[in-house]
Amino acid sequence: MTQRELIYIKTVADEKSISQAAKKLFIAQPSLSQYIKRIEDSLGTPLFNRASTGLTLTYAGEKYYHMALQILKMYENFELEISDINNMKTGRIHIGITSQLGTVVLPGILPRFMEQYPSIEITVTEETSDRLEALLTAGKVDFIITHAPKESGNPQLEYHFLSRDYFLIVAGKDSHLCALAEQAVSDNGSIYPVLDVRHLAKEPLIMLPSSQRIRQVSDSILKRAGITQPVIRLTVKNFATAQLLAASGAGVTLIPSQYSKLTMVDAAFSCFSIPPVYKAYWDLSVGTSAGSFLSRADHVFIEAMKEIFSEPLLTER
Repeated sequence: MTQRELIYIKTVADEKSISQAAKKLFIAQPSLSQYIKRIEDSLGTPLFNRASTGLTLTYAGEKYYHMALQILKMYENFELEISDINNMKTGRIHIGITSQLGTVVLPGILPRFMEQYPSIEITVTEETSDRLEALLTAGKVDFIITHAPKESGNPQLEYHFLSRDYFLIVAGKDSHLCALAEQAVSDNGSIYPVLDVRHLAKEPLIMLPSSQRIRQVSDSILKRAGITQPVIRLTVKNFATAQLLAASGAGVTLIPSQYSKLTMVDAAFSCFSIPPVYKAYWDLSVGTSAGSFLSRADHVFIEAMKEIFSEPLLTER
């Protein structure tokens, strides 16, 4: 039973004439007659009483007619809803993001987007990067905002670059590392003195769990410096905790520069840039499932993110 069948039966019933219905439907009368006959044959019962005065509905025809009215109305409402979705009058976005990244990114984009598109429903799921990738692959979120791994081993995922953020070494205000740093201009434009990562070989480190991407990037930086057995004094789940502990003199930590700015007002630190040879950065990206459908609302949100991240860093505004 197709939309065309419903429209043909309804039009014939309304016009009470095959010829008048054919004119209204812009088809030949014989073609419409044959079409109606095929529908009746497929149902095994006539839908119309045929008399010299015109066509009237049989009991089965009345049932069909009322059903056709309901279905066509539902279809019309569905088309209106699709039109609203396409015109951003309604819709839903399901975003996946790490809780720590959400602290940095979402305040810079959600208020703008929600003001411009107040009828779009937004759901945010916060998980670790690895868990978010699993949710995206399973179709449980529309897209994820994460720091893309240097090499993604999952061919089902695609990453779209937004911005690059460089890691810093953070220690206490009066750390002895200050004397080892060079007052040189960093290649990435950082204002902090440059400290070679090899100086951390015997330093007590404050790290995040290995399941978190900050830790994975930090491990890679240390490994490039030849530090394969770092002295890890503390493992904490929150980057702010790690940074404040480093400020207190409990150890040294590695933190992305955007993240470090969030807690700088709370304590005095020593911050050091890292030489470019150690590739101490990560790329903020939007992750999508390869070949999956993204709604217009999804596309508009992603484009808004690209626009925002083409401006100065969120935390510097």
